[in-house]
Amino acid sequence: MLALSLLGVVLIAVAAAAEWLDLGLTPGFGVLQTFFFLLGITSLTIAVYLNLGTLRPPDAPRSLQADIGLRLSLTGLVLCYVSGFADLIRIGTHVQPGFERPFIGPLQLGGLGLGLLVLLLGIGLHYTSRGQRPASSLEFILNGKNGDKQE
Repeated sequence: MLALSLLGVVLIAVAAAAEWLDLGLTPGFGVLQTFFFLLGITSLTIAVYLNLGTLRPPDAPRSLQADIGLRLSLTGLVLCYVSGFADLIRIGTHVQPGFERPFIGPLQLGGLGLGLLVLLLGIGLHYTSRGQRPASSLEFILNGKNGDKQE
């Protein structure tokens, strides 16, 4: 898990700093940088879920909240990929022949940000779901009870 986390951080850092390190093949944030940035996010997401899996006992049943959190995170990851590669899959605003090459524009950055927000929301839902507790830690929203106490 640590190696996967470090790989993710390194991929994101190299993608973000490619211009400063003279690694960029094209000016601006290009396709390869986007690819490595998204691979970094993917490896960090996998590392987070592997870590969350070790925090739970092996015999604990998965809750609906944990399943929703996992699916929400994966939806956010898909949204990040679609937003990052929107020009390449021909749904972006910078497609040929009007532009010489695809690049990340403000709409794609907004989509990436929204995807990351959805991904983090899913991780938060999964994390707050019941582990060894008999109920979710968010149960107080429904009935005003604390999920950690037995009443």
